[in-house]
Amino acid sequence: MLLKNLILLIAAVVPLASAASIERRKHGVRGSTSPSAVTGFVKTSGQEFTLNGETFTVVGANSYWVGLTGLTTSEMDQAFSDIAATGATAVRTWGFNDVTTPSGDYYQLWTNGTATINYGPTGLENFDNVVEAAKSYGLRLIVTLTNNWDNYGGMDVYVSQLTGTDYHDYFYTNPEVIAAYENYVNVFVSRYLNEPGILAWELANEPRCAGTTGVTSGNCTATTITTWIEELSAYIKSIDSNHLVAIGDEGFYDIPTSSDYPYQGGEGINFTANLAIPTIDFGTAHLYPLSWGETADPIEWGVQWIENHAASQKAQNKPVVLEEFGVTSNKTETYTAWYQTIISSGLTGDLIWQAGSYLASGPTPNDGFTVYPNDTAYPLEIEYAAALKARNG
Repeated sequence: MLLKNLILLIAAVVPLASAASIERRKHGVRGSTSPSAVTGFVKTSGQEFTLNGETFTVVGANSYWVGLTGLTTSEMDQAFSDIAATGATAVRTWGFNDVTTPSGDYYQLWTNGTATINYGPTGLENFDNVVEAAKSYGLRLIVTLTNNWDNYGGMDVYVSQLTGTDYHDYFYTNPEVIAAYENYVNVFVSRYLNEPGILAWELANEPRCAGTTGVTSGNCTATTITTWIEELSAYIKSIDSNHLVAIGDEGFYDIPTSSDYPYQGGEGINFTANLAIPTIDFGTAHLYPLSWGETADPIEWGVQWIENHAASQKAQNKPVVLEEFGVTSNKTETYTAWYQTIISSGLTGDLIWQAGSYLASGPTPNDGFTVYPNDTAYPLEIEYAAALKARNG
């Protein structure tokens, strides 16, 4: 009954978030009691994130849709208000949308192998609004720059437009494709060089040898993608010395003797090797045991996954963030176990997949994982964001 009353209270209060309620929310910097202006750049020190020499707790949610679904600035405000009300400090979002026909919000238009950046109000000017809205609620953005999957364009558009093939892995090896992606990265990153509202850049969402279609050249290995990560992360660092760089990968290991899918290396990701790359500032991992066929005991499997990545974090002495995790049922029990393990294992931070809001135009996208303010998992976000900050001192 107490939990039910808490949920009802949150549902009633959150949509009416005001400047006063924002002022009451705790910021991610150790010792702070309310969000201040978003200034300075987040850095790393060993296994911690830091801001102005103090520990900065990275905790929050994913909101890939906030700059891509035609939201007004007031709707962006509502979305970030709902996230900030959990005690969040960070939001991960998409900094890409590759289209072949201009429609809605997009960042790059492809026509007969030629890419044109959209600088206008449905393009980068719109992303400017996303950054400003997030900052007004004390939130910083982790911005992912392309997608392994065909949602919102991504890698396969580059490959198709420039090579005339469906070989997904050409994204990592074809010089013309790499040059086109670097051009996009240069434009996007350079626009925000001095923007403290950006916490980090990510190379791609869930890079793998294969994409949505499963078609590859047959020549992609973990070494292929590790080499690409080395080159592209160094490229971003050559442009931007202010912001952190991460991969955006699922955290798969490369242990060929393992029979466990996320550990056996078949998707082309070697978490251990990739975390060691000097121009990668922190590691990322995702957690979807049911989607990965881990059905026997998905909660416990997830607990072990978190603990293993915390061990990798300690071995490499770099932060690691569980930046996507989700289930579509049994959320309270599952998330309680996983949040507790994040705290007890020492894993640096977490971002749930995904945030949801009830806007004037209707609810934001719901893929079954979405946590709206009246969801039973929403109070858990509040509880464990506070606990993570407390653990960090």
